[in-house]
Amino acid sequence: MKPATAAKKLGVYLPATPAAFQEGVVSRAELNELQANPPEWLRELQAKGPHPRPVVAAKLGVSIAGLARGGVTEPLTTEQIEELKRELPEWLEKERTTQAEVRKETVRLKNLKREKESGQG
Repeated sequence: MKPATAAKKLGVYLPATPAAFQEGVVSRAELNELQANPPEWLRELQAKGPHPRPVVAAKLGVSIAGLARGGVTEPLTTEQIEELKRELPEWLEKERTTQAEVRKETVRLKNLKREKESGQG
C-alpha cells in the first residue's frame, strides 16, 4: 500500500515519518508488523506527534470540521493538544458540545431503527 495509506492506518502524520517509510511501499505484512511491534520512531510519533487531523480531533473530542471551524488546520503535537485542553478556548467548548449532541442523536436514531426492525420481525 502507499505510505499515506499506511500512515493513516497507523494514525501518524506522514511528513513526520522517516524518509524510507515515505518513499517506500508498505505490504500488509509490514503494516501488521509495525502495528504489533512498533519501532522507536513510530512509538514516538504516536505518543508525541505531530498528529494528523483525525487523531487531533479524536483527542480533543471534536469533529475534523470542528477543528477547521476552530482554526486548527495544521497537525498538532500531544503537548499542543494538552495545552488546548487546559486553556479550553470557547470554540473547543462549543465543538465538544456539538460533537456530544451528534453522538446522542446517532445513538437515538440507531435505537429507533432497532426498535422498528424488532417490531417488524
